[in-house]
Amino acid sequence: MIKRIGVLTSGGDSSGMNAAIRGVVRGAIYNGLKVFGIYQGFEGLIKGDVRELSSRDVGGIINHGGTILFTARSKLFLTKEGRKKAFENYRKHNLDALIVIGGNGSLRGLREFMDETGIIGIGLPGTIDNDLFGTDYTIGFDTAINVAVEAIDKIRDTATSHERLFLVEVMGRKAGFIAIFSALAGGAEDILIPETTTDIKKLCDKLEQGKLKGKKSSIVVVAEGETVGNVVTIAKEIKKNTDWDVRVSILGHMQRGGIPTAMERINASRLGVAAVEALLDGKKGVMVGIVNDIISFTSLTDAVTKVKPLNSHYLKVAEILASV
Repeated sequence: MIKRIGVLTSGGDSSGMNAAIRGVVRGAIYNGLKVFGIYQGFEGLIKGDVRELSSRDVGGIINHGGTILFTARSKLFLTKEGRKKAFENYRKHNLDALIVIGGNGSLRGLREFMDETGIIGIGLPGTIDNDLFGTDYTIGFDTAINVAVEAIDKIRDTATSHERLFLVEVMGRKAGFIAIFSALAGGAEDILIPETTTDIKKLCDKLEQGKLKGKKSSIVVVAEGETVGNVVTIAKEIKKNTDWDVRVSILGHMQRGGIPTAMERINASRLGVAAVEALLDGKKGVMVGIVNDIISFTSLTDAVTKVKPLNSHYLKVAEILASV
């Protein structure tokens, strides 16, 4: 019987993690359970930094970015010795289950920890990249694209004033979801992402055609994992092969921060409560997600090994809107 739940955030931070923590804590207390916050991710479990959380401990955090439990990437947890120590502390605090909020690496760690120790675990998708299979939405994604769009809007002002082309680099080493959504919302002329092959010549021709049609400025959104080269290299190629005055803007880690959007808070809260209810229903070894606005469950193995497909419809719409 589940009576004591541990919760931690791991890997990269993302806005909405606090709302998810709040959902877990209050969902657990509502169901008569005790919940324990584990600070600094798996590293905190190894060190034994575990404290009981009350409803008041998570009051006033829903509108804060980052995570009150802090987060870390634990090299020690990658070793059997580290996981053994983590399990000892798990047992020391009489935990019955563990909820991990994090991305691909964090949920892989949870799956391995479960396989070795037999503990009960549930994963929540916490990553701005939105790249986990089995959910339409990951915690942090909506805020990240809104931060990126706000930056693109500001960059467009100066691009228009100086009649320039700006290449805006957004996060996404292996997935282009942030790039696609922010480019579409920001009215970009093109999107360069890891999942598709970029033809620099065609890109330059397209940008030149836009100029001939009377475009006074252009924005190209580039995912950091774009395979043709880094954004500075791409900018040099465009400058060499077009008449555009080219500038580069790298948004970086600002995309991880910021006040969570309303949708972020709502969905993260739903996921937090759903994780507790899943444990009470006897589920384990799954990631709780949202598919077609309905809570869904995907095995941790599928969540971290299967590739989440892109919806090519977004790319098509962006192409149509930028072509005329």
